[in-house]
Amino acid sequence: MRFAKKFYLACLIAFLYAPIVILAVFSFNSAKSTGVFMGFSLNWYIKLFQNKTIMNALRNTLLIAVCSAFISTVIGTAAALGLHFMKKTPRRIALTINQIPVLNPDIVAGFSLMLMFLFVFKHAGIGTMGFGTLLVAHITFNLPFVVINVLPKIRQFDRSLYEAAQDLGATPAYAFWHITVPQLLPGIFAGAIFAFTLSLDDFVVSFFTKGVGDPNLSVYVYSQTAKRGISPEINALSTIMFAVIITLLFIVTKQNNKKKKPITKGDAT
Repeated sequence: MRFAKKFYLACLIAFLYAPIVILAVFSFNSAKSTGVFMGFSLNWYIKLFQNKTIMNALRNTLLIAVCSAFISTVIGTAAALGLHFMKKTPRRIALTINQIPVLNPDIVAGFSLMLMFLFVFKHAGIGTMGFGTLLVAHITFNLPFVVINVLPKIRQFDRSLYEAAQDLGATPAYAFWHITVPQLLPGIFAGAIFAFTLSLDDFVVSFFTKGVGDPNLSVYVYSQTAKRGISPEINALSTIMFAVIITLLFIVTKQNNKKKKPITKGDAT
């Protein structure tokens, strides 16, 4: 029975990751062939970084990911604090609303955001879809995930530490930044990394809200694949993106699983 479980797990992992392994292997192929490995080479990685169009798409992707992760983390942390101190019934309703974007299909979110932007631009008479709409769209679908990561840390926080700091003469702002925030940092960090990863990996929402202009990496890969087929440069680019995402998810998982000794009043004194 134990062997059957291990065999099933091995088959499942192979089924999920074999295509990615093949893609990574052929990104080091010396030839353009995507079916026959002709020899090891870093030529496609060199050409990848020499391609100005790809580098421009990479810059747009990183800029959107960093900005959306930062803004959504700030707003999401404030929202999680507000939800924690709400009464039971309103909090339950708000949490249900927060879950809708998480469960909503990306194509529905992307298409509805596109319609909203077009409606606003038409009645306002100014503006077009571009960097701004893409940033707002990414913040929108990142927010619920930040709230989900931060809220459990708020529930674990001992509020008596905050109150003790105020009893000892600390102002509410000082107590918040030096007592509350450090205790919430694991959740805030996890939410920020999660938001960055989602933004880096997103295609559907970006496709509907990017407008005319420089695309991000996911849209660029799609357009190039549709026009010219899969090129070794895209293999190299996809390998790098996969490695970055796996690294970030590993960091988040390790951070969430890290056990820290809780601070008590005795330790604080």
